[in-house]
Amino acid sequence: MNTDLRFGYATPVDLWQSDLDRKRAIVSELHTIGVDHIFMADHVSFRNGSGTDGFVEIAALSQLHAEMGVMISVYLLPLRHPMPVARQLASASTIAPGRVMFGVGIGGDDRHEVEVCGVDPRTRGRRANESLAVLRQLMAGETVDHDGEFFKLTQARIRPTIEPRIPIIIGGRSNAALERAARFGDGWIGAWCSPRRFIEAVGLIDEMAAEAGRDGVSWQHGYQPWCGVGDTAAQARAATAYQMENFYHLPFDAFERYIPCGTPAEVADAFRPFVEAGCSLLNMKVAAVTAEESQAGAAEIIKLLRP
Repeated sequence: MNTDLRFGYATPVDLWQSDLDRKRAIVSELHTIGVDHIFMADHVSFRNGSGTDGFVEIAALSQLHAEMGVMISVYLLPLRHPMPVARQLASASTIAPGRVMFGVGIGGDDRHEVEVCGVDPRTRGRRANESLAVLRQLMAGETVDHDGEFFKLTQARIRPTIEPRIPIIIGGRSNAALERAARFGDGWIGAWCSPRRFIEAVGLIDEMAAEAGRDGVSWQHGYQPWCGVGDTAAQARAATAYQMENFYHLPFDAFERYIPCGTPAEVADAFRPFVEAGCSLLNMKVAAVTAEESQAGAAEIIKLLRP
């Protein structure tokens, strides 16, 4: 069992509609049940125009509790220039030192979202790799001269230096994402995968990192699943299907084989193989009939899986 396991919980759906005292109480309750960090996605204009700016949200979340960690998982880096992203990371580190994690992805579930940001969807991977190379230098306090395919920088720098350094966790299902993690990341976070694929992915990252001369990294690999909790599997499935179909605008059948639904104990059993395979970040989006049931289910899952 992984003794370094940390638990993430997706931003509660009712959080931003609550008054300030209630916001603080919700985050405090999550901290009490063992949540280590709250995570949120990042979208500019997803499907019907929906989205949340990851940096704005972690900035607000970080001020609701003095110890709760915050994580963007994942940030659509190809849609942005690395220089302002480095500034945002430095600012986030200043207002929440030691409590920020930065998940990076390339998007693509909605091609139009990429296009309306002025980016050719076919270049997403190359743009992300180039951005990450620049970001790692800027985050280390280096002065950067860079003449690349997408970005050109002369004497670029960010002050203050980002300390303590913010872990970069790379998301994605493809082998290209695993190579990105091996070359530029501090870890990989998977989604929509089986325990067998998770184990395979971790092994591939080790091999690719060794080839890139990065075999000494203390990896922070994770898994980011949806799950459904309820008194019965049928009740949990119904709540999960409703929430996922509203968010993704796709039928639940497209996801169901990756989504454990049932009692908290049954869901914990489904996650246990990932933990035993070395998962150190378990980011849970817990669907239930009510927000209270979602939180209670998360508390039980954490209790059952925490070493």
